[in-house]
Amino acid sequence: MMKAHEVDYRIYGEAMQLVEVGLDPGETVIAEAGMMNYMEQGIGFETKMGDGSDPEQGVFGKLFSAGKRMLTGETLFLTHFENRDQQRRSVAFSAPYPGSIVPINLAEMSGGTLFCQKDSFLAAALGTKVGIALSRKLGAGFFGGEGFILQKLEGDGLVFVHAGGTVIRRQLSNETLRLDTGCLVCFSEGIDYDIEMVSGFKSMLFGGEGLCLATLTGTGSVWIQSLPFSRLADRILACAPMMGGENKGES
Repeated sequence: MMKAHEVDYRIYGEAMQLVEVGLDPGETVIAEAGMMNYMEQGIGFETKMGDGSDPEQGVFGKLFSAGKRMLTGETLFLTHFENRDQQRRSVAFSAPYPGSIVPINLAEMSGGTLFCQKDSFLAAALGTKVGIALSRKLGAGFFGGEGFILQKLEGDGLVFVHAGGTVIRRQLSNETLRLDTGCLVCFSEGIDYDIEMVSGFKSMLFGGEGLCLATLTGTGSVWIQSLPFSRLADRILACAPMMGGENKGES
């Protein structure tokens, strides 16, 4: 795996953020398809199969890596944005729903590894390996839903993940944290991830928190979002007249 490009960035906004990435001549940033907001003259882009972290990777290797990405519900391709000019240029990215953009330096993570929910990856410096990780825990396999298949980001450069609402970072020191499965954004290596059933029949039926909770145990960092997109979408659908929602008088 190649050493990641050293990109700079600036985040704009509060509730609906975008990140502007500064690229020196020859530098490249990769991003999920459709996340680009704007780019300056001199930035060229190309959709490629693979993340470009292994320049020696052959066609079959790229096909295998792309196939694994499909398990997370993402497309086969990533878009590569390269500064082809002779001076510094910028490209900006934003996510498709309101929330926060979190910059994370993989060089500061244990093992240079970060595990993310499948739709949270936004962009990263070229040289970052974008793969998947299947939870090894039985509970996550049966009940994990959106948390069973995780994106695995590896490298030594900057990555940008997106989360709904406000994001907080919790540092665990041989501790256990339980949270709604949809509220998990990402966590560092050294954290064991599992799913546990909610105890109590009444809690299951009337608690409103779902049947399962994510359990994170160990030492490392955990990022949590206050408003998962799934929760936002459920509220919107519940209020839609075609779904039986009440008309509040809005035009």
